[in-house]
Parts: sequence; structure tokens; C-alpha cells
Amino acid sequence: MARRRIGFWPRVAVVLVKPVMTGWTRRTWRGTEHLRHPGGMILVPNHISHADPLVAAHFIYDSGRWPQFLGKASVFRVPLIGWILHRCRQIPVERGTVDAVKSLDALVDALGKGGAVVIYPEGTTTREPALWPMKGKTGAARLALATGAPVVPVAMWGPERLFDPRNNRLSLRPRIPVTVVAGPPVDLSRWTGATPTKAVLEEMTDEIMLRLRDLLAEIRQESPPPLWERPGRAQRPGAAA
Repeated sequence: MARRRIGFWPRVAVVLVKPVMTGWTRRTWRGTEHLRHPGGMILVPNHISHADPLVAAHFIYDSGRWPQFLGKASVFRVPLIGWILHRCRQIPVERGTVDAVKSLDALVDALGKGGAVVIYPEGTTTREPALWPMKGKTGAARLALATGAPVVPVAMWGPERLFDPRNNRLSLRPRIPVTVVAGPPVDLSRWTGATPTKAVLEEMTDEIMLRLRDLLAEIRQESPPPLWERPGRAQRPGAAA
């Protein structure tokens, strides 16, 4: 979407937030060309810090797209905040209710209008001690199967220096280095037209997460571990490695 067409309230958000991020971070952006093709797309970043949505939004905006994040529906019901989020075209998500179907409809509609929808497939900041990705949840895979929209991995390293979730330490020093790299869309073609069974969605999700993990490994220049399983969850047969 051309920046001149994003609308008044999104432009206000840019005016307020971008100067802060420009002074707070020293940025290395790569792979922005993967966000520039026309049409809707599903962006799947790794989640390493409560600060990384700001970094992701900055990267996506600089790539020429307007980011549409998913947010808890309860936040959208907060006076003023919810009003602003709606006008900035963010997407409320109901969880565990009959209204969850409406959330999926909203996502499908956003993609149909050419939106860049951001889904954190891990669902929360990673619990892996070295901040490698965890096994993902199946929402991004389900949406990709329903719409055929490309799934673009977006790997980030550096937001943990802004706010480290392991010790809840916030750093306000200027020019903190952050790196964001978008890869080409994940090849999910072998599941085209498949029935969205649990097994199919989990296979697609593992493919997405492995691509995201390997992209992060390129940034970190380290050998990645297997996708981390949350403690207490049963290990699935043939877990991704």
C-alpha cells in the first residue's frame, strides 16, 4: 500500500512512533523485497521480546506495507485505546469463544483487501532459554490454507537488547543494534487444497517454524537447535528437528 494512502490515524501513529524507534535503534533491514509484491500476505515473525512488535512494525512500514497485528479483543474494548487500534486497522481476536469465527473472517477480509497481516506463530514470547523459536501454534497455517495467501517469515535479532524478557530489563540507551530479515514465502504448495486436519496443520506449522528458525540462525551465525517444546506438552511423534 502506498504510504500516502494509509489514512489519517495510521499516519499519526507513524509520526509518534517512528522517530522514537529511529533514535532508539540502529537498524539492519534485509529482504524487504519479499514484502513488496502486491496482494495480501501473512507475516510470521519470531517473538523474542515485548519490544519486537515495534521493531517489526518499523521494518514492515519501511518495506512499504502497513502492518496489521492481531490483538486480544479485550484490549480493543478499552476506551480510546480500542478506538485508535480500530482506526489503525489492527485486528481484534477472540479466543475460546463462539466469536472466534468472526476473528477468522476479519483476517480473511484483511488479506482479501491486500493487507499485510502479522501473526506470531508461537503465540507468546519464546520460553527457549537462548531465545530460539518454539514449536508454533496452527493459526497461521490454518489462515494460509483457507486463503492461499503467501506466508513470509520475518526473523528478528536485537529486540531482546531493548527489553530482555528473561530478566525484564529495559534499556533506553540510543542506537541499539537490531536486525530484521524477511525471507521468501515458505513453500506450502504440497498442502494446497488439503483438508485442515490437526496433522496437516501441524505439519504446515512445523515447516513455517523451521524456515523461521533457519533464517534466525543465519542472522545469529549459529547452528540452531531443534524447535523447542513447551514443558509439560507431549512430544509429538516425528517432532521437527
